[in-house]
Amino acid sequence: MGQKDITEKLLEDYNDVFADIVNVLLFRGNRIVKEESLKETKVKSQYKAEAGKLHEQERDVAKYWQDGNVLVAICGLENQTAEEKYMPLRVFSYDGASYRRQLLSENDENPIVPVVSLVLHFGMKKWSSPHNLKGVIDIPKELEPYVNDYKANIFNIAFLDDETVQMFQSDFRIVADFFVQKRKNKDYVPDKHKIKHVDEMLKLLQVLTGDDRYNVKFSETEKKEDIKMCDVMERAVNKGKEEVRKEERINSIKILVSSYRKRGHSDEEIIEDLMESYGLSCDEATKYVNK
Repeated sequence: MGQKDITEKLLEDYNDVFADIVNVLLFRGNRIVKEESLKETKVKSQYKAEAGKLHEQERDVAKYWQDGNVLVAICGLENQTAEEKYMPLRVFSYDGASYRRQLLSENDENPIVPVVSLVLHFGMKKWSSPHNLKGVIDIPKELEPYVNDYKANIFNIAFLDDETVQMFQSDFRIVADFFVQKRKNKDYVPDKHKIKHVDEMLKLLQVLTGDDRYNVKFSETEKKEDIKMCDVMERAVNKGKEEVRKEERINSIKILVSSYRKRGHSDEEIIEDLMESYGLSCDEATKYVNK
């Protein structure tokens, strides 16, 4: 599994965030699923493909939802930044693997519980591909009444209404608000909601947006204080300006080296001038000359 895939899952794997997402999207903000009622479950499953080869599939995040010691359901989350035509088939495969694992359980006294998957779509356009299994397979007219359907629960995060966004109580409220604002205005005005899982939320935003400015760091001392998105944006903007200045400096040095070469200056003369003009060490100046 790639680093990007791992990073996407870090925030949602926290029980407070996972429960919050389920409660808002499935139960309109009612606190039906409690943070303490969630337990870890397997996210990987295996299946045989052609020639009997064993393949592995992996959910993004999955949890057992329990009421005391009684299992109520298995819930899973899948992140999507772009549409995937066969998403209903993928969900059907994930859920089927969870049902199969229950069926093969050594404890026959355990009841079979429902499996519910939520697909979180972070695109700036609404999901237009089919949400159900029948929508992605070709079915002969004669067989249509006998083919079972299966629905994928797809939520367009950037299109949530303001009332729904305000229902979130975890860091996912900031994530949802970010994408809603980006879709509406292109610009983002951060609210004053305190960030609980700072590193994990910033990594998720970095991966989902592809914007490295969100790869900013806060010290452990800073994290003990109230860090809000306005603090993040200020640091991200400063980082962006710093990167621009760095790029401009590099380009300036390259232009100067090229100009000196055209005028016939020796490498030693160019290195000496770079050290004096830009405060470079001998090794740093030499690297520019040898490029």
